[in-house]
Amino acid sequence: MAEVNVYYDPMGNTLTVWFGDRSSEYLCEETGDEVILMKNQKGEVIGFEKLNYRISENTNLKISGSSVCVMQWRGVRRDETLI
Repeated sequence: MAEVNVYYDPMGNTLTVWFGDRSSEYLCEETGDEVILMKNQKGEVIGFEKLNYRISENTNLKISGSSVCVMQWRGVRRDETLI
C-alpha cells in the first residue's frame, strides 16, 4: 500500500498531500484553482497543495492509513506536531 502524508497548516490555511517521495520534488505547477501540483523530474505528480483551505474548529480531521500533521507556528520557527 502506498503511503500518503497529509499536512494541514491552520496559520497559512493550506492543505498539503504527498503520495510520492517529497524529496524528489523537482517543480511546482499552479492549476489556477488555488491548487499547486508538485512534480518529480519525470513530470509525475507526487503531491498537491490546496491554498486557502480552512477546517472549522468543530471538525475532526480523520484520514485512514495516512499520517496527518498540523503545522504550528511559534515565532519564526516552524514545528510539525502529529495529531
